[in-house]
Amino acid sequence: MIAKMSSSPEDTESIAAAIGTVLSAGDVVVLTGDLGAGKTTFVRGLARGLGVTIGVKSPSFAIHLRYPGRIALHHLDLYRLKDGCDLAELGLEDVLERDGVTAVEWGERLGDWLPDGALRIRFEDLGGSRRRLIIEGPAALLERLPFKERA
Repeated sequence: MIAKMSSSPEDTESIAAAIGTVLSAGDVVVLTGDLGAGKTTFVRGLARGLGVTIGVKSPSFAIHLRYPGRIALHHLDLYRLKDGCDLAELGLEDVLERDGVTAVEWGERLGDWLPDGALRIRFEDLGGSRRRLIIEGPAALLERLPFKERA
């Protein structure tokens, strides 16, 4: 587990951009946290680290947006889904098996669809713009991250 502190949206984007530089095609990043915690801000930074040059917006109404880059980014927002059963109905499980990086907002709604090798990031609101990002996942993936400190 890694804990990173963010004192601003810019910090959150920088943390995410650093993560994006070391991700590989097929990696899945699952984001959880309250509404307004910074999940979409994080995806903007992740996109930058993946070489995406167009603006990232929340896919709440589209559910899935794809952005081309050094590695394609598949951005899922599951806020409107009740549970993982809806994924099968929408065909979104195929997105988790694509060749790009997949970032999933409201990732707790994946249920049984959560890939074992996913990088899981939980946003804890510390008040104002301050956030603690708790990063968990397989040891091999955590070792690739550009952060020396471990919690």
